[in-house]
Amino acid sequence: PSVVKTVRAKTIAEGRRFRHLNYIRNLEPHIVDEPPALLGDDTAPNPTEALLAALGTCVAVGIQANAVARGWTVKGITIESEGDINITSVWGTGDLSEKPVGLTAVRLKAHLDIEGASAAELDALVAHAAQWSPVLNTVKNPVDVTLARA
Repeated sequence: PSVVKTVRAKTIAEGRRFRHLNYIRNLEPHIVDEPPALLGDDTAPNPTEALLAALGTCVAVGIQANAVARGWTVKGITIESEGDINITSVWGTGDLSEKPVGLTAVRLKAHLDIEGASAAELDALVAHAAQWSPVLNTVKNPVDVTLARA
């Protein structure tokens, strides 16, 4: 690819507590909900879990694409993602004392079953995927984000 592309999603509150439908291209809606502790119906991942899933997926795609480009046989890729978040002030409705808002740490573990590569090559592959992952770099690096009423 050699072009900058604008990607879009539209999120619509379904009206059932905190369940939302997310429309992307012409695909069926991707549902995001909250667990009961955060007043949701627990029917789908919450937004932070969806972010971790997007992060893991982007890293896995990068690992797979680069392994295939190197001629290695990919038998399996599993990315475990976890993050730490203080939910006491989520949405600005709880304890509003000074504290970080959002994830404060994210840990990814890549479990790879790839034939034809040494351990050192697999380590380099993971580092390369991290360097070039759009979602990982969006999370890791500052990005200009605006929110305004339409």
